[in-house]
Amino acid sequence: MEIDNKHDHQPLSTSHTIKWWIGSYVLLALGFIILYILTQWEIFNLTSGYREILEKVTLVGFFSSLVLIFTKWVESSIKNHASSKGEHYNVIRLVKLLAFIIIVLIAMSFFFENWYTAAVSLGLISLILGFALQTPISSIIGWLYIVIRTPYHVGDRIQIDTFTGDVVEINYLDTTLWEFGGDYLTNDLPSGRLIRFPNSLIFTSPVLNYSWKKFPFIWNEIPFHVAYESDLTYVETVLRGVTKQELGPEMAERVQHLKRLIEQTPLDEHEIKEYPFVCFRTNANTWVEALVVYLVHPKQASVIRTRIIKTALSELLKNPDKVMFPKSNAR
Repeated sequence: MEIDNKHDHQPLSTSHTIKWWIGSYVLLALGFIILYILTQWEIFNLTSGYREILEKVTLVGFFSSLVLIFTKWVESSIKNHASSKGEHYNVIRLVKLLAFIIIVLIAMSFFFENWYTAAVSLGLISLILGFALQTPISSIIGWLYIVIRTPYHVGDRIQIDTFTGDVVEINYLDTTLWEFGGDYLTNDLPSGRLIRFPNSLIFTSPVLNYSWKKFPFIWNEIPFHVAYESDLTYVETVLRGVTKQELGPEMAERVQHLKRLIEQTPLDEHEIKEYPFVCFRTNANTWVEALVVYLVHPKQASVIRTRIIKTALSELLKNPDKVMFPKSNAR
């Protein structure tokens, strides 16, 4: 019950924050328009040049405040209707970028009466900056690609280049991962390190997404080494039974869902074996490898693997006549 209450309060807190920002922008817009009216009434003892600048500043501030009010309203609507956190995160980033561009255009329309001169000047500046800022610009283009094509969302577990981790933030210039595995761990647990790479990397490196929205699971396998004299049929039965018990019946339904997805592709759906399954292969030394293969959520792989190994070994050791392990000096 405590967990449910925590999740129930989270959207409410976000809603209050957005309402606070909208109220602040409304007050800011009222302040700018009141200041503009006072300037029109010549309340302030200003020269015509300074009064004209103040009028332009107040109008820019007023219309910019309206844009920000509309932006916050759109942000609230997106958070209420988006199906996942990752989706509304990318869309909100795009809306904020568009709001910034609109505010810049509003300011230019008031302070640059000659649009042609302003456009030429802006073009020359953009050309110079384009050569000087190639990497940041390509990263911004990469961010647009990520928003539109969505190779990954916030919360997804991905691998890009040599980096592996869970996506925690997608900025205009870079992406931040919460690393798992890494140089100091041999499993898929979080390492505690953050990885930040430029978004331009999306154009030069393939992205491996372990959190595909339609089917956010991966196949995993655990090898068990048993002697040639073991009852392999019994080993297979035990490993399958333990795996089913640890993962529950819902995973079998996910396998059927995967088969339905594959039926929509040119792949052969018969390649998906019955869940879970065990296969055997001989080792170059003196044992047989029994591989139990199963589906698991990538972020639960280490926990599930540990549970299966502990339970399976406990069951196999109960029947030493049927399950014999390699001698210690031959391993």
